[in-house]
Amino acid sequence: MTFDATADAAPRATDSPALTARVRWAGIVWGLFFSALSVAALWIVGSADRRDDVAQWSSQLTGPTVAGVAVLALGVVLLVAGLVGLLRRAQRSLTPSPEQRA
Repeated sequence: MTFDATADAAPRATDSPALTARVRWAGIVWGLFFSALSVAALWIVGSADRRDDVAQWSSQLTGPTVAGVAVLALGVVLLVAGLVGLLRRAQRSLTPSPEQRA
C-alpha cells in the first residue's frame, strides 16, 4: 500500500480566486461620529463661559423640548446607521462575486 500525500492535501491558493479585503465602513463611520461628538464635548468643557451657557440652557429645558432632543438624537443615530448600510451595500455591489472572478 502506497501513501499519496497529494490526495489529502488542501487545495492550493492558485486554485481559488484571490479575495480582497473589504473596508469596514461601520468602524470608520462610527469612529468619525464619536470623534466629532468628543471634539464637541471637549470644545464645550474647554471654556468656563461655554460650560455656564450649557448649564443655563439645560436648566431651562422643558419636557417637550427634552423629548424633541431625544427624538432628534435617535434620528441622528439612525441616519448614521443608514449611511453605514448604504456604504456596505455599495461596496458589495462594486466588489465582484467569486463566480464573477472565476
